[in-house]
Amino acid sequence: MGDRSLSDVSNAAVRDLVEKMAAAELSPKTIVNYTLVVKLVVASAVDAEGEQIYSRKWNHDFIGLPMVEPNKPRRPTVTEAELGEILASTRKRWAGLFAFLAGTGLRIGEALALKAEDLSDDCSVLNVQRSIWHGQEQAPKSPNAVRVVDIPNPLAQILRQYIGDKPGYLFAAKSGRPLQQRNVHRALHATGKKVGLHAFRRFRAETLRRARVPEDLIKLWLGHSKQTMTDFYAGGLEKYEAWRREWCERAGLGFPLIGLLGLQNEAKGDSVKAS
Repeated sequence: MGDRSLSDVSNAAVRDLVEKMAAAELSPKTIVNYTLVVKLVVASAVDAEGEQIYSRKWNHDFIGLPMVEPNKPRRPTVTEAELGEILASTRKRWAGLFAFLAGTGLRIGEALALKAEDLSDDCSVLNVQRSIWHGQEQAPKSPNAVRVVDIPNPLAQILRQYIGDKPGYLFAAKSGRPLQQRNVHRALHATGKKVGLHAFRRFRAETLRRARVPEDLIKLWLGHSKQTMTDFYAGGLEKYEAWRREWCERAGLGFPLIGLLGLQNEAKGDSVKAS
Protein backbone atom coordinates (compact mmCIF):
# COMPACT_ATOMS: atom_id res chain seq x y z
CA MET A 1 0.00 0.00 0.00
CA GLY A 2 3.01 2.25 -0.25
CA ASP A 3 3.82 4.91 2.31
CA ARG A 4 0.32 6.32 2.72
CA SER A 5 -0.70 7.43 6.20
CA LEU A 6 -3.25 5.49 8.26
CA SER A 7 -5.76 8.30 7.80
CA ASP A 8 -5.78 7.54 4.05
CA VAL A 9 -6.42 3.80 4.45
CA SER A 10 -10.09 3.83 3.50
CA ASN A 11 -12.46 1.31 1.97
CA ALA A 12 -11.37 2.54 -1.46
CA ALA A 13 -7.69 2.05 -0.64
CA VAL A 14 -8.32 -1.49 0.59
CA ARG A 15 -10.40 -2.20 -2.52
CA ASP A 16 -7.39 -1.26 -4.67
CA LEU A 17 -5.24 -3.61 -2.62
CA VAL A 18 -7.74 -6.47 -2.99
CA GLU A 19 -7.85 -5.92 -6.76
CA LYS A 20 -4.05 -6.13 -6.93
CA MET A 21 -4.00 -9.35 -4.92
CA ALA A 22 -6.76 -10.87 -7.06
CA ALA A 23 -4.86 -9.93 -10.22
CA ALA A 24 -1.79 -11.68 -8.77
CA GLU A 25 -3.97 -14.82 -8.38
CA LEU A 26 -3.69 -15.01 -4.62
CA SER A 27 -6.18 -17.39 -3.05
CA PRO A 28 -9.34 -16.03 -1.39
CA LYS A 29 -8.05 -17.15 2.01
CA THR A 30 -4.74 -15.32 1.51
CA ILE A 31 -6.53 -12.15 0.37
CA VAL A 32 -8.79 -12.23 3.42
CA ASN A 33 -5.81 -12.79 5.75
CA TYR A 34 -3.77 -9.94 4.27
CA THR A 35 -6.76 -7.61 4.36
CA LEU A 36 -7.25 -8.45 8.03
CA VAL A 37 -3.67 -7.30 8.70
CA VAL A 38 -4.51 -3.90 7.17
CA LYS A 39 -7.60 -3.61 9.37
CA LEU A 40 -5.65 -4.51 12.50
CA VAL A 41 -2.94 -1.95 11.76
CA VAL A 42 -5.52 0.81 11.26
CA ALA A 43 -7.32 -0.20 14.46
CA SER A 44 -4.04 -0.27 16.42
CA ALA A 45 -3.76 3.53 16.35
CA VAL A 46 -5.45 4.69 19.56
CA ASP A 47 -5.48 7.91 21.59
CA ALA A 48 -4.71 8.42 25.28
CA GLU A 49 -8.17 7.14 26.17
CA GLY A 50 -7.70 3.93 24.20
CA GLU A 51 -10.16 4.98 21.50
CA GLN A 52 -9.42 4.29 17.85
CA ILE A 53 -8.09 7.35 16.07
CA TYR A 54 -9.15 6.16 12.62
CA SER A 55 -12.38 4.32 13.25
CA ARG A 56 -13.61 2.53 10.14
CA LYS A 57 -16.80 0.79 9.10
CA TRP A 58 -15.48 -1.68 6.58
CA ASN A 59 -17.76 -2.41 3.60
CA HIS A 60 -16.80 -5.87 2.35
CA ASP A 61 -19.07 -5.69 -0.68
CA PHE A 62 -17.52 -2.38 -1.75
CA ILE A 63 -14.01 -3.70 -1.07
CA GLY A 64 -14.71 -6.83 -3.10
CA LEU A 65 -13.47 -9.16 -0.39
CA PRO A 66 -13.80 -12.75 -1.69
CA MET A 67 -15.75 -15.48 0.06
CA VAL A 68 -13.73 -18.29 1.61
CA GLU A 69 -15.33 -21.70 1.22
CA PRO A 70 -14.14 -23.81 4.17
CA ASN A 71 -14.92 -27.06 2.36
CA LYS A 72 -12.84 -26.09 -0.66
CA PRO A 73 -9.40 -25.09 0.65
CA ARG A 74 -6.81 -24.17 -1.97
CA ARG A 75 -3.92 -26.50 -1.33
CA PRO A 76 -2.01 -26.76 -4.59
CA THR A 77 0.53 -29.50 -5.04
CA VAL A 78 2.45 -30.83 -8.03
CA THR A 79 2.30 -34.15 -9.82
CA GLU A 80 5.32 -36.27 -10.68
CA ALA A 81 5.09 -35.07 -14.28
CA GLU A 82 4.86 -31.41 -13.27
CA LEU A 83 7.81 -31.81 -10.92
CA GLY A 84 9.82 -33.30 -13.76
CA GLU A 85 8.95 -30.31 -15.94
CA ILE A 86 10.04 -27.91 -13.18
CA LEU A 87 13.40 -29.63 -12.74
CA ALA A 88 13.99 -29.75 -16.49
CA SER A 89 13.12 -26.11 -17.15
CA THR A 90 15.27 -24.33 -14.57
CA ARG A 91 18.97 -23.98 -13.80
CA LYS A 92 20.61 -26.87 -12.00
CA ARG A 93 21.09 -24.71 -8.91
CA TRP A 94 17.36 -24.18 -8.55
CA ALA A 95 16.57 -27.71 -9.66
CA GLY A 96 18.73 -29.03 -6.83
CA LEU A 97 16.86 -26.97 -4.26
CA PHE A 98 13.44 -27.91 -5.65
CA ALA A 99 14.38 -31.60 -5.74
CA PHE A 100 15.60 -31.34 -2.15
CA LEU A 101 12.30 -29.78 -1.02
CA ALA A 102 10.23 -32.41 -2.82
CA GLY A 103 12.41 -35.26 -1.58
CA THR A 104 12.50 -34.26 2.09
CA GLY A 105 9.34 -32.24 2.73
CA LEU A 106 11.27 -29.51 4.54
CA ARG A 107 9.77 -26.06 4.86
CA ILE A 108 11.60 -23.53 2.70
CA GLY A 109 12.97 -21.68 5.75
CA GLU A 110 14.37 -24.95 7.13
CA ALA A 111 15.99 -25.81 3.80
CA LEU A 112 17.63 -22.40 3.41
CA ALA A 113 19.12 -22.72 6.92
CA LEU A 114 20.73 -26.08 6.19
CA LYS A 115 24.50 -26.45 6.62
CA ALA A 116 26.80 -29.38 5.87
CA GLU A 117 27.23 -30.00 9.60
CA ASP A 118 23.51 -30.80 9.84
CA LEU A 119 23.92 -33.86 7.60
CA SER A 120 25.38 -37.27 8.35
CA ASP A 121 28.61 -38.19 6.55
CA ASP A 122 26.72 -40.03 3.81
CA CYS A 123 23.98 -37.35 3.65
CA SER A 124 21.28 -39.92 4.39
CA VAL A 125 20.09 -38.20 7.58
CA LEU A 126 19.73 -34.52 8.36
CA ASN A 127 19.02 -32.73 11.61
CA VAL A 128 16.66 -29.76 11.37
CA GLN A 129 17.89 -27.28 13.97
CA ARG A 130 17.15 -23.81 12.63
CA SER A 131 15.17 -21.83 10.08
CA ILE A 132 15.65 -18.69 8.00
CA TRP A 133 13.16 -15.83 8.10
CA HIS A 134 13.81 -12.57 6.26
CA GLY A 135 17.46 -13.54 5.87
CA GLN A 136 18.02 -14.16 9.58
CA GLU A 137 18.44 -17.38 11.51
CA GLN A 138 15.76 -18.25 14.02
CA ALA A 139 14.50 -21.27 15.92
CA PRO A 140 12.32 -23.67 13.90
CA LYS A 141 8.57 -23.14 13.71
CA SER A 142 7.77 -25.34 16.72
CA PRO A 143 9.46 -27.87 19.05
CA ASN A 144 8.28 -30.64 16.70
CA ALA A 145 10.16 -28.97 13.84
CA VAL A 146 13.47 -29.84 15.57
CA ARG A 147 13.82 -33.34 14.18
CA VAL A 148 15.70 -35.87 12.08
CA VAL A 149 14.74 -36.39 8.46
CA ASP A 150 15.84 -39.43 6.46
CA ILE A 151 16.83 -38.85 2.83
CA PRO A 152 16.35 -41.47 0.09
CA ASN A 153 19.66 -42.71 -1.29
CA PRO A 154 19.38 -41.19 -4.82
CA LEU A 155 18.94 -37.71 -3.33
CA ALA A 156 21.66 -38.36 -0.74
CA GLN A 157 24.08 -39.11 -3.59
CA ILE A 158 23.24 -35.78 -5.25
CA LEU A 159 23.74 -33.99 -1.93
CA ARG A 160 27.15 -35.56 -1.42
CA GLN A 161 28.17 -34.33 -4.85
CA TYR A 162 26.72 -30.87 -4.21
CA ILE A 163 28.23 -30.30 -0.77
CA GLY A 164 31.84 -31.18 -1.53
CA ASP A 165 33.86 -28.73 0.58
CA LYS A 166 31.15 -26.06 0.45
CA PRO A 167 31.22 -23.93 3.65
CA GLY A 168 28.25 -22.25 5.31
CA TYR A 169 24.71 -22.54 4.02
CA LEU A 170 24.16 -25.18 1.36
CA PHE A 171 21.63 -23.12 -0.58
CA ALA A 172 23.19 -19.68 -0.50
CA ALA A 173 23.82 -16.65 -2.67
CA LYS A 174 27.30 -15.95 -4.04
CA SER A 175 27.92 -13.75 -0.99
CA GLY A 176 27.36 -16.75 1.28
CA ARG A 177 24.20 -15.28 2.75
CA PRO A 178 20.99 -17.35 2.71
CA LEU A 179 18.89 -17.10 -0.41
CA GLN A 180 15.86 -14.82 -0.18
CA GLN A 181 12.57 -16.70 -0.37
CA ARG A 182 11.20 -14.22 -2.91
CA ASN A 183 14.06 -15.10 -5.27
CA VAL A 184 13.30 -18.79 -4.88
CA HIS A 185 9.62 -18.08 -5.62
CA ARG A 186 10.64 -16.08 -8.66
CA ALA A 187 12.75 -18.97 -9.98
CA LEU A 188 9.88 -21.39 -9.43
CA HIS A 189 7.32 -19.22 -11.21
CA ALA A 190 9.76 -18.72 -14.09
CA THR A 191 9.19 -22.42 -14.89
CA GLY A 192 5.57 -21.60 -15.68
CA LYS A 193 4.17 -23.41 -12.65
CA LYS A 194 2.15 -20.98 -10.55
CA VAL A 195 2.36 -22.85 -7.27
CA GLY A 196 3.98 -21.98 -3.97
CA LEU A 197 7.01 -23.65 -2.45
CA HIS A 198 4.73 -25.48 0.00
CA ALA A 199 3.56 -27.56 -2.97
CA PHE A 200 6.80 -29.55 -2.72
CA ARG A 201 6.07 -30.32 0.93
CA ARG A 202 2.59 -31.56 0.02
CA PHE A 203 4.11 -33.69 -2.74
CA ARG A 204 6.36 -35.38 -0.19
CA ALA A 205 3.44 -36.00 2.18
CA GLU A 206 1.45 -37.60 -0.66
CA THR A 207 4.43 -39.76 -1.67
CA LEU A 208 4.84 -41.05 1.86
CA ARG A 209 1.14 -41.82 2.26
CA ARG A 210 0.97 -43.65 -1.07
CA ALA A 211 3.83 -45.83 0.18
CA ARG A 212 1.83 -46.50 3.38
CA VAL A 213 4.57 -45.13 5.62
CA PRO A 214 3.43 -45.23 9.28
CA GLU A 215 1.73 -41.98 10.21
CA ASP A 216 3.96 -41.46 13.24
CA LEU A 217 7.00 -41.54 10.98
CA ILE A 218 5.41 -39.12 8.50
CA LYS A 219 4.76 -36.70 11.36
CA LEU A 220 8.38 -37.00 12.49
CA TRP A 221 9.82 -36.33 9.03
CA LEU A 222 7.44 -33.43 8.29
CA GLY A 223 7.71 -31.91 11.77
CA HIS A 224 3.98 -32.08 12.47
CA SER A 225 2.66 -31.73 15.98
CA LYS A 226 1.56 -34.63 18.15
CA GLN A 227 -2.23 -34.55 18.47
CA THR A 228 -3.16 -37.61 20.52
CA MET A 229 -1.83 -39.42 23.56
CA THR A 230 -0.78 -42.26 21.25
CA ASP A 231 1.39 -39.80 19.35
CA PHE A 232 3.22 -38.94 22.55
CA TYR A 233 3.64 -42.61 23.44
CA ALA A 234 5.13 -43.20 19.98
CA GLY A 235 7.83 -40.56 20.53
CA GLY A 236 11.51 -41.36 20.34
CA LEU A 237 11.46 -42.75 16.80
CA GLU A 238 14.77 -40.98 16.20
CA LYS A 239 16.64 -43.90 17.82
CA TYR A 240 15.24 -46.50 15.39
CA GLU A 241 17.42 -45.51 12.45
CA ALA A 242 17.43 -48.90 10.69
CA TRP A 243 13.63 -49.02 10.76
CA ARG A 244 13.38 -45.45 9.51
CA ARG A 245 15.84 -46.14 6.70
CA GLU A 246 13.85 -49.16 5.59
CA TRP A 247 10.70 -47.08 5.24
CA CYS A 248 12.59 -44.19 3.65
CA GLU A 249 13.97 -46.36 0.85
CA ARG A 250 10.67 -48.16 0.44
CA ALA A 251 8.88 -44.84 -0.13
CA GLY A 252 11.63 -43.47 -2.37
CA LEU A 253 11.42 -40.02 -3.89
CA GLY A 254 8.37 -40.36 -6.11
CA PHE A 255 10.20 -38.66 -9.00
CA PRO A 256 13.39 -39.21 -11.04
CA LEU A 257 16.50 -37.10 -10.50
CA ILE A 258 17.12 -36.44 -14.16
CA GLY A 259 19.78 -33.94 -15.20
CA LEU A 260 21.14 -33.07 -11.76
CA LEU A 261 24.65 -34.41 -12.30
CA GLY A 262 27.25 -31.65 -12.28
CA LEU A 263 25.20 -29.66 -9.79
CA GLN A 264 28.24 -28.79 -7.66
CA ASN A 265 30.18 -27.19 -10.50
CA GLU A 266 27.32 -24.97 -11.60
CA ALA A 267 26.52 -23.91 -8.04
CA LYS A 268 30.09 -22.72 -7.50
CA GLY A 269 29.87 -20.36 -10.46
CA ASP A 270 26.37 -19.07 -9.76
CA SER A 271 25.89 -15.37 -9.11
CA VAL A 272 22.46 -15.34 -7.54
CA LYS A 273 21.94 -12.15 -5.57
CA ALA A 274 21.00 -12.28 -1.90
CA SER A 275 18.27 -9.68 -2.25
